[in-house]
Amino acid sequence: MACAKVPLDELHVTEPSGTQGKEQILPALHPDRKEERCFLTYKPPPEDGTPALVEEFLELGQFISEDLEWLLALPHDKFWCQVVFDESLQRCLDSYLRNAPRGLDPSGLSSAPAVADMQRNLHRSVFMVFLRMATHKESKEHFITPAVFAEIIYNNFLFDIPKILDLCVLFGKGNSQLLHKMIENIFTQQPSYYGDLNETIPSIIQVFDMVLEKCGIQSEDAGASQPLKLNANRCLTPMTMPEEDFADLVLYICDTCTTIHSFLDIFPEACSSFKQHNFLYRLSSFYEMVVPELEKAVKKRNFNESLQADMWRRVAHSSKKMVEIAHLLLQHTCLQPILEGSESMPSYVEDLLQNFTAFLQEKRFLADYDEEFPIADDVSLLQQAFPHLDDTRTSYLLQGVQSAWESVGKKRNIPSTFPSANHSVEAKGKSGRDTTASQKEEAGVQEELRGAEAMTITPHKGDNGAVCTVSAGELESLLFHIRELLPDLGEGFILACLEEYGYNSELVINNILEDKLSPSLDKLDRAMARPEKKEPLEVLSSRSNAFDDDEFDVFHRDRVDMSRVWRGRRQGESVRAMLDDKQHVEEQRARYQAYQTVVDEIPVTSNPSGERDNAFALEDYEDEYDDTYDINQIGANDLDEEDELLNRRPFTTPQVLRMGKKVQEVEEFEEDEEDKDESAKRDHFVQDPAVLRERAEARRAAMQSRKGYRPPPQSHVVGGPKGQGQSQETVADRRRKEMNKTRGANHNRRAMADRKRNKGMIPS
Repeated sequence: MACAKVPLDELHVTEPSGTQGKEQILPALHPDRKEERCFLTYKPPPEDGTPALVEEFLELGQFISEDLEWLLALPHDKFWCQVVFDESLQRCLDSYLRNAPRGLDPSGLSSAPAVADMQRNLHRSVFMVFLRMATHKESKEHFITPAVFAEIIYNNFLFDIPKILDLCVLFGKGNSQLLHKMIENIFTQQPSYYGDLNETIPSIIQVFDMVLEKCGIQSEDAGASQPLKLNANRCLTPMTMPEEDFADLVLYICDTCTTIHSFLDIFPEACSSFKQHNFLYRLSSFYEMVVPELEKAVKKRNFNESLQADMWRRVAHSSKKMVEIAHLLLQHTCLQPILEGSESMPSYVEDLLQNFTAFLQEKRFLADYDEEFPIADDVSLLQQAFPHLDDTRTSYLLQGVQSAWESVGKKRNIPSTFPSANHSVEAKGKSGRDTTASQKEEAGVQEELRGAEAMTITPHKGDNGAVCTVSAGELESLLFHIRELLPDLGEGFILACLEEYGYNSELVINNILEDKLSPSLDKLDRAMARPEKKEPLEVLSSRSNAFDDDEFDVFHRDRVDMSRVWRGRRQGESVRAMLDDKQHVEEQRARYQAYQTVVDEIPVTSNPSGERDNAFALEDYEDEYDDTYDINQIGANDLDEEDELLNRRPFTTPQVLRMGKKVQEVEEFEEDEEDKDESAKRDHFVQDPAVLRERAEARRAAMQSRKGYRPPPQSHVVGGPKGQGQSQETVADRRRKEMNKTRGANHNRRAMADRKRNKGMIPS
């Protein structure tokens, strides 16, 4: 038995050893005192609810639950022996921390009540085990020396930073106070965990850089420290990466942001460590570069509806958690010391203003942060706590916030029915600082604006009745959010309310709870189901084509004559036979022969019965038509030749239809006609080049004579044949050429050589 008021690390106990019943004295923490028990590793509940998998999970959970209950029932010394020396126990606990479902993870808990009960029992047992492991003093009689306790948990890896982060995520909801005391005790007893935390934060920042690289985005810090890779332009983006990789990336970001937020919310003392690594600036920059790209990809990519809704919910959850992380860091490192009246208040005020100023370049992040945590409230708080605040700086900051809202295309939901806000701003501009009463009034107005009561005074549509179009993912997220709070409402009724109030979920929830719905919504059934979507027409049935209903229309015909369909040359048919087939020529010959018959007058014959043939009957003579042209002598004065009026050019039969001697006669006649026409007038489309050159030379000579240009005299350098003597003109021209030929291509070489010789540079 353990002695009273002796720490466990100094306690010795007597244990029997061997089969002879001999006793030996051992330390209370000794490996021989460990019980032989194998703890199984945990597996998450099945998602699909398959009976075999459900039965397997229940059986495994029963074993783990019984082992953990047995562990918790052990006395103090036996419990610590089992915890320190049993490796299977640590594997079991680690498996639960890794694989237990988080808040947004899909699970099969709702489908099987037995699975949910088993998961709750395991959840409680694991939490109780970790809670007992983090306690170094259970009672006055059972305790461990704090220094020894710190060495035990640190050297045996009973706790580390990843485990603490997982504990905050899994057990933070509803157990925040217990978790805070537990983690605070761990960090207080063993300060080495602060060093581990400082080494973990760069890894978290590295995670952000890795996500940026996966998204094909080059961060500013990474681009400044590392050269751009040659294959950087081949990186995938959220719009081009595979669907499975994109889902994993969104899940990874969501899990990381949720974990960090849970840890900082439960253990605010860690905010100072994150601030030392400039984590706030990296977080805002990461938000600005990644969140818009993810939202764009979720909206525009063709996911199925369930996956798109899940992705949109996770992206929205991640963005919200990142904004809340930034608020936690500012709250516990700047705002809280200011509220407590710290001695170094000016430094905290300066730090807060610098952080807000650094946010000005991150437009999207600043707008989302201001929407969740209005910066005007913090500025008002600073003005109250620190009267010497620079008004110019604060006004510049508030104008930057307004500019951020405008740049991202957002509009603040601030109604114009509150003149006190404008009045306070004007008073501030006149007096240079706000009074306490006006600050409280402004803060009250802003608090009122943020509440749902200001929007539910009278039921009306959101955004002044404007139609708000949302994507399918956003609509599913709104439905999930409302049904999570009001599960008895039908999806059809919720959709009608969202449409009525401009897809504002907060306004819909508040009006339903306050029973202030519009009369048109009160008449609806609150359990109304969602209307079924009309399936669009199939592409094959709605298509229109010029070849519809032909003999090869496979979309409307079940049978097609395949004998008329072949590839390449048709079997049993030769090229020569196909070319010799003139059937189409014979079909056209009769048509052209009909054009050759020209009849000027059609005789009208009568049938034996005295009636005219209707086929060749001419129209009755009209006297009025003849009298119309009696006065106007149209064509009477024309000098028409007899050939033009009486002769007709014979019809020309196409050459392919001509046959025999008749064809030759027609060809001879046509050649004679063509010779006559060619002799009458020739086509001068292309003129003789010699004639063109003569004309150009004549124009050039005329132009030179008008300008007074004199052509150079004729040269006689060539002269006559050698040996017969040359004329004086030839001798003079040759001398002139010899003197002036060095002026051009020879670069005055002879003259320069003579100059050097005359000055004594070259010996003679």
